Amino acid sequence: MSESTCQRRRYTNETYDQLVRMPITTSSFLRSFTSAKDVPKDKPTFAFIGRSNVGKSSLINGLLGRKKLAKMSATPGKTKLINYFLVNEAWYLVDLPGYGWAKTSKVHRLQWQKMIKAYLAQARITTLFLLLDSRHPLLTIDLSFLAWTVEARLPYGLILTKADQCKTREIHGHLRQLENYLHSHQWALPPCFVTTTKGSSALADNEEVIAYIEMVMRDQMGR
Repeated sequence: MSESTCQRRRYTNETYDQLVRMPITTSSFLRSFTSAKDVPKDKPTFAFIGRSNVGKSSLINGLLGRKKLAKMSATPGKTKLINYFLVNEAWYLVDLPGYGWAKTSKVHRLQWQKMIKAYLAQARITTLFLLLDSRHPLLTIDLSFLAWTVEARLPYGLILTKADQCKTREIHGHLRQLENYLHSHQWALPPCFVTTTKGSSALADNEEVIAYIEMVMRDQMGR
């Protein structure tokens, strides 16, 4: 599922081949936060967010090569804090609370949304990765958060998760829906990745995301 046309447009195959093998040598949980004012800002920061039950914890564990670093739960919406992980002693991976879990009270959902948007508006985010469930068409809540991200001028990328749980034609249809939505608003096409959690392609899918993170970091260092 690694042949996402969106993602391939962002950099050449030659550049991709040079970056994809970046190893993750160390990764550890740093600390949980409730607001942006206390978070560290001394390293590049890559945040991950998505609707509850999108597979965020599984993706993070796969990216870092750790089975239980990001806590997974049978109950969606378990992440309620801004969780920071230090990777390779060089950058931060941020696990943000999921949005849209219906069994959480409306008051709590509004509190989390306020916390997340305040954090994203104030923290120095290098890239925000918005996770979308490839098993389903885009939902209103996904489109609303995508629109807010673009209007807030946040640098972002898209990751379609759980691609191993649906058919290829369904994924292509959701990608077209996504591209049509962006084009209809005259928004630029961001880097877009398709990932799996199981099977032989899972490692290669994760490497593409890590390769992009490394490329962004190198671009920043070269400025």
